[in-house]
Order: sequence, then structure tokens, then C-alpha cells
Amino acid sequence: MKQQIWSTIEQGASRWTEMADWIFDHPELGNQEFQACSHLLEPLQEAGFTIERNIAGLATAFRAEFRHGQGGPVIGLLTEYDALEKLGHACGHHLQGPAVIACALAIQKHIKDLPYTLVIYGTPAEETTSGKITMLQHGYFEELDTALMIHANPGTTVDVRSMALATFTVIFHGITSHAAVKPEAGRSALDGLLLSFQGIEFLREHVPDDVRMHYTVIDGGGAANSVPARAVGHFYLRSYDSHTLKDLKRRFYQVMEGASLMSDTKAQIISEKEIDAKIPVIKLNDLLMQNAQEVGAPRICPPREKTGSTDFGNVMLRVPGSCLRMDFVPLGTASHSEAYLAAGKGEAAKTAVIVGAKILAGSVYQLISDPSLLKQVKDEFAEAKKQG
Repeated sequence: MKQQIWSTIEQGASRWTEMADWIFDHPELGNQEFQACSHLLEPLQEAGFTIERNIAGLATAFRAEFRHGQGGPVIGLLTEYDALEKLGHACGHHLQGPAVIACALAIQKHIKDLPYTLVIYGTPAEETTSGKITMLQHGYFEELDTALMIHANPGTTVDVRSMALATFTVIFHGITSHAAVKPEAGRSALDGLLLSFQGIEFLREHVPDDVRMHYTVIDGGGAANSVPARAVGHFYLRSYDSHTLKDLKRRFYQVMEGASLMSDTKAQIISEKEIDAKIPVIKLNDLLMQNAQEVGAPRICPPREKTGSTDFGNVMLRVPGSCLRMDFVPLGTASHSEAYLAAGKGEAAKTAVIVGAKILAGSVYQLISDPSLLKQVKDEFAEAKKQG
């Protein structure tokens, strides 16, 4: 059965690689991916999937479902398609949708004697506003027995852990005054912002090793000869442990309060988004890598023990999931780089689409055909979630 499924994917290879090239050539920023959505939904609609557009109040989010028989597992395949500002598809998101759809249509064609449901989720703005978080808030993904993704990568592998993330914009409000004639009448919002940065630096010594904290100036307040009444900073807090991040947020608020007290300003803290750390399911990771071995995937590497932040972590906190990382650039190449962009339409990228689709499809077939495998996945996830 796997050989038949993989043969169908190979036969349609030109369609899926041309789709990936088209999305690459027409990059769209988060929440503006209208053309990408249209191209991805067309083959699903042709194949009889039930399509829901504009879900969760997001104009470029969608849900496509194919149900075969009654009961059976509900398998989710998630895809991203947003590009980076000024860098286009330098994170390889253009490869995801074509691979997912190639997998889904091959499963639909060949698995005729078992009940199952395939759900394709289009998830916008992973790089910016994190569409999956909004979709979760509207109840999406909760029906899935498992969720799978694919992502471009240097080397074919899977992830174990990812970083929980909280982002903030902080606006310091002070009092403006002439910096030379009457500085005592002013209260510098920029002083408050700089003190907050200094507080973060002192905090670094007293947090676990896996914590990461970043900051930058968005608005420094204007001309040097005026005491600035307004200054704006942007902050990221990260940890591989969601509990650690929760306590880190408490201490972050104290730093902001201290900076405002020392500068006699007011700190307005705007919480923007929170990304959860993944709950890894090693059984799913092993399943993907088993299929990667079977199809002869290029440059197979050990699992990535630690990665950055992704809104897929919020899904994986609720549903057992795994993301296949599919080789298409040399080892050591950083994403969000010109090297990633340059490789986007190369032969390795085309291979990533087709081989990635085959790995996903082989894994989906096993989850559908072997109820004991899915039970092991769900049991492992339940135990890992219980342990926190």
C-alpha cells in the first residue's frame, strides 16, 4: 500500500513542485496570503474536500476535510504559507502546502477499506501574529487525534523541544521639557526604557540557562534637546519550560515597574502573544523518521533537541503532534537568510516537496491502519502532559 501511495505522489510531482515554485515567486506576508490559499485550495476542492474559508476571523485561514466511512482516526495536516518581509520565502514555507496536499490526495486515492478523516488546516501568519493561536481560541484543532506538519530544514529530522515565548511592547510615558533650560521639569521616558534594559541585563544572571531575553528600541523619543515624553521598546522572553516562562513574566513586570519608579515615569505594558513549548511525542517522531529511512530521504540527521519558538507548540500542547524537518539546504545554514532564499527553487527544494509528501503519507497510512499505534501515541502524549 505504501508503494502505491508513494507512486501516486511521484506521478504528480511536477504539479506539486510547480505549485511550490509559484508560491515562492509570489510571496505574501502574514494574513495577506490570498493567492497562496487559492492555489492550495483548488486541488482539494477538485478532490471533493469540504472547504471552510476565513475561519477564526482570519481571512487567509482555512479548513478542508475529507471523511471516509464512519469513525476512525482524525488526522490533521497543517500548513503555513506566509513569507518574510523583504526576504520572501526565506523560511521555506512555500514547500509545505504542496507536500501536504500531495500526501492527502494520495491517501484519499488509495485507502478505501478503512474509516478515517483527513483535515487540512491552512494556518496564516506564523512569522508574525501566529494564526494557530487565534484558531485555537476559536476551538479549531481540538477534534484532531494527531497533527502533523512539514518544514524546510538543513537535514531531514524532527524536533524534540521548542521554546515557549512571550512578547511585549512597553511604552514609557514621561513629561517633556527643554533639556537645557529646564531639565528638572521633565521626566524622561527614554530613561525609563534604558533602565528597563539594564534591569533585564541584571536579571540574566538569575535565570535558568535555557532562558533567552531580547529587547530593542522602537521609539527613542525624538530630539536630544528635549526630555522625551514617550519611548517604546519591544521585548521577547523565551524558555524551553512553560512554567519557567510564567515566573519569568512575573519578574519582567517587576523590572518594568522598577524602571518606571526610578525614572518617575509610567510603564504601559502591552502583552502581544504567547507561544507554548511543545510537548514532544517521541513515538510520532520515530514514525516520521522510520518512513524517512524507507523512502531514502536525503541527509537524515539526529533529532533536534532544542529549537526556537513556533505557534505549532500551542497546538502540540493540546494535540499529539510532530513536525518533519525536510532537508533542502546545507547543514548549518540559518533560516531567514539569503542562502535559504537562494535554495527555494533548487532541485533540493523540489525533492523536499516530493520526499516530504511521501514521508507524511507513509506515516498517515500507518496511523490509519494500525489503531494500536495511534493509541501508543495518545498514551505517550497524555503521560507527558501529566508530567508537565
